[in-house]
This record gives sequence, C-alpha cells and structure tokens, in this order.
Amino acid sequence: MRRIYEKIYYVYILTNKSNSVLYIGVTSNLEKRIFEHKSKFVKGFTSKYNLNKLVYTASFISAYEAIAYEKKLKGWKRVKKDALISETNPTWSEISI
Repeated sequence: MRRIYEKIYYVYILTNKSNSVLYIGVTSNLEKRIFEHKSKFVKGFTSKYNLNKLVYTASFISAYEAIAYEKKLKGWKRVKKDALISETNPTWSEISI
C-alpha cells in the first residue's frame, strides 16, 4: 500500500551563465537547495564558479536510487552529461521550479 505522502528525491544539474562548468547534486527539497546555491548560502564549488542556472532534474521516490543516479552521472564524461541535458533542455534554458 502506498503512503499518501511520499518524499521525492531530486538529482539536479546546475551550470553557469556560459555553461562551462557543471555541478551535480541530490536533495529532497529542490526549491530550498536551489535557493541556497543561488544565494551562495554555502561557500564552496557552486559559489566559486557562480553555478546558479538549473538545467536538468530527475526525480525519484527512493533516496537510494537518487544517490545511485547522482554517482552514476558524476562518473560520466562531460560530453555524455551535455547530451543528457540537451535531450530534455535543448537550449539549456533555466528550469523554473
């Protein structure tokens, strides 16, 4: 039996204005996490490279599956990541959430 409320987990990809750097992350609260990246709430890779454009998301009902997918994407070469983004977002426009 399915629960009425199931937590959703997201794997997401951020890039910068010139699409030259990618960041892949996982979260259960996409809206909050993207806000944190955009506001440079946490100093680190995304703030250093000004990664604030959301270009890809995938959702999962299992944290385990989301983390496994994140690790899988992080192991891909850049060209394969670019192709994945282009499949669902050909112009690499910012995705609104």
